[in-house]
Amino acid sequence: MSDSYYELIDEDQLGERFRATDMVRGTWSAAIQHAAPVSALLVRALERCERRPDTRCSRVVVDLMGGVPSEGELWVTAHMQRPGRQIELVSAEMLAPGPDGTPRTVARASSWRMLQLDTTALTQARAAPLPPLEQARSRDMAKHWEPNYVHSLDWRWLTVPQAPGPGESWLKPTVDLVKGESLTPLQRLFTVADDANGIGSKIDIREWTFLNTDLVVHVHRLPDGEWIGIRADTNYGPDGIGTTVGTLFDQTGPVGAIQQSVLVRARRRPPS
Repeated sequence: MSDSYYELIDEDQLGERFRATDMVRGTWSAAIQHAAPVSALLVRALERCERRPDTRCSRVVVDLMGGVPSEGELWVTAHMQRPGRQIELVSAEMLAPGPDGTPRTVARASSWRMLQLDTTALTQARAAPLPPLEQARSRDMAKHWEPNYVHSLDWRWLTVPQAPGPGESWLKPTVDLVKGESLTPLQRLFTVADDANGIGSKIDIREWTFLNTDLVVHVHRLPDGEWIGIRADTNYGPDGIGTTVGTLFDQTGPVGAIQQSVLVRARRRPPS
């Protein structure tokens, strides 16, 4: 299996050009990428755009414009939307060939980057910590699929899937985001943050699909270490629309919050 989600090919007039590996393939369809690697690659672009070591991303919004194809090349570009001494707005875009072969936008991201200063004396995070990693158990989910995104994770559950109450898991990516590059703390967070929808779900995957169209992440502290924890719950309305709300952790405590919009649809049953 591959040891990264993407391989950097070169840079051309459309931006940095990448090739995806099998590790990006989604669980709904092998032809479409899982949103976690997509969002992490966009975060990479946000961090690198006119980089300043005295700032960091505070809020990141990712909008998925449609299914990101698993096959073929893709491009990522970023630019500064609103420069500033203390606050900057940076945006990124991913392009991939459409049905006619012409590159089109398949995902967008934006981030507020803020000037850092020492507020150690004010540090607080009130969310109850996750139970320790030692209490979590692997469900060996990879055995149910051909090589895809699930194979790129060490995924350990603290709760029973679909049980009442929020779902909780510890996750660690076991591959690089881009071949040969080390993950930054924020990139590592985004390689798993999109899994909040699945962790918080109470829906039978055999009867329903539940695809999120976005993720909004606020980070009050960059995560430390290899493991990312997620506590998430999904609420469903009466009209096929839901919302996932969750808290993101490292092994010392909460680091941020996530929200996702969820499109809920009944699976089509084969004719009897």
